[in-house]
Amino acid sequence: MQAVLAPDNLRRAWKRVKSNKGAPGIDRISIDDFTAHAKTHWPAIRRHLEAGDYQPAAVRRVTIPKAGGGERLLGIPTVTDRVIQQAIAQVLTPIFDPKFSASSFGFRPGRNAHQAVRQVQTYIEAGYRIAVDIDLAKFFDTVNHDVLIRLLGRRIRDKPLLALIGRYLRAGVLVGEHVLPSDVGTPQGGPLSPLLANILLHQLDSELERRGHRFARYADDLIILVKSQRAGERVKRSLTRYLEHTLKLTVNEAKSKVAPVRECAFLSFTFRGKKLRWTDAALEDFKHRVRTLTGRSWGVSMDYRMLKLGQYVRGWMGYFGVSQYYRPIPELDDWLRRRLRMCYWKQWRWCRTKIRHLRELGVNLKMAIRHAVSSKSYWHMARTPALQMAMSNAWLKAQGLVSVRDLWMKAQGYAV
Repeated sequence: MQAVLAPDNLRRAWKRVKSNKGAPGIDRISIDDFTAHAKTHWPAIRRHLEAGDYQPAAVRRVTIPKAGGGERLLGIPTVTDRVIQQAIAQVLTPIFDPKFSASSFGFRPGRNAHQAVRQVQTYIEAGYRIAVDIDLAKFFDTVNHDVLIRLLGRRIRDKPLLALIGRYLRAGVLVGEHVLPSDVGTPQGGPLSPLLANILLHQLDSELERRGHRFARYADDLIILVKSQRAGERVKRSLTRYLEHTLKLTVNEAKSKVAPVRECAFLSFTFRGKKLRWTDAALEDFKHRVRTLTGRSWGVSMDYRMLKLGQYVRGWMGYFGVSQYYRPIPELDDWLRRRLRMCYWKQWRWCRTKIRHLRELGVNLKMAIRHAVSSKSYWHMARTPALQMAMSNAWLKAQGLVSVRDLWMKAQGYAV
């Protein structure tokens, strides 16, 4: 506890929380307001922490859509509690992380999802082509507190710190106007939850290693590689018993399966021979987000739209650019350009404005008038030769449109 409350550790924790930004908790104190709040209230908070009677605030529940459909529940702690949780995580990570499995990649320093995917590829190349895909039902919402605290207690003897972590687990959740008890689970959204999840699931990793299995895990996303369907079915049955009886977790049988690896997805990638591809669901999520950013009714300037679109496309390709599947790339670029031409055509709005812009971009007067008075849809007009000539690929690039193909080429190591 002394290490958690050390001034240097707390400064690093605040710096990390501040850089992550994030929404306010139930006290509505924002990141920007926290410094002034802390000057007044931190001495009392510290005294309560040292005395062992500090009571964390309940987390504020928000929901976000999941990639595969449905919703994910997030719990947003107050900024004060985020700083304290981050300070705890910074002390516990050097104690627990070095003992974690080499096949665990989520929420760990120096590890990422791409490393997990590449490890799966090496197992496939070695002949392990049957996947045991085990889905943990609402993992973060169903973590058993007693099991978790017992595991923490094996390495941490500081009872006040263990008690504080226990109070964070049981702090409750604000839903609407009522605080509901949190008898199970570790809410996603707090800085401490990823480490606690890894501490619990390290037991699963150790069990898999004891049995000699090839696997990769990223948080609660797990895939095990075996050589035969029969072996896979046996592994799935025994691990389901282990997860439910020993770790008190629930396996979602409807989403868990044993199948050839090409029929399974891991971290939104599929494996086709030696090639890595993004999943159809990931591509649909990309298109849905781009449609939102290029929606005709979004009343923002084209400069701002280009900025937000560029940020999203770069981020998406930063993750999925490792896919070796090139065929859809040119089509995505064509589709993006058409979406932007539609936005410009909508923004120009009035007939005279359209004629003026088309003339400025090299379209002759007769063709400019014919297009400006057309009653056809914006989407249809975005594909006409006149708009393609006026808003050429080079012109759109000059306005700030990023190229999916160029980003993919860079990710693959090609010169652009």
